[in-house]
Amino acid sequence: MKLVYFASIREQLGCDEEQLALPQGVTTVSDLVDWLASARGEPWARVLRDSRLLCAVNQEMAALDSVIADGDEVAFFPPVTGG
Repeated sequence: MKLVYFASIREQLGCDEEQLALPQGVTTVSDLVDWLASARGEPWARVLRDSRLLCAVNQEMAALDSVIADGDEVAFFPPVTGG
């Protein structure tokens, strides 16, 4: 699966995108967030567990309970602000 990080998420994590085999037992975006936070530590947990975090699966907005599969693209980005 391809993971993509945008804007301030990318800056805080120091990563813009990566390829990752879907970890065993991970079936939703929420599971993926929990796995990344656990495997990579506090900075990742703080950024990815932010309640304002937005995500997309295969370039469509998705909820944290959205089902994911190996081969999907999951993107994380901060809330969009305008003015």
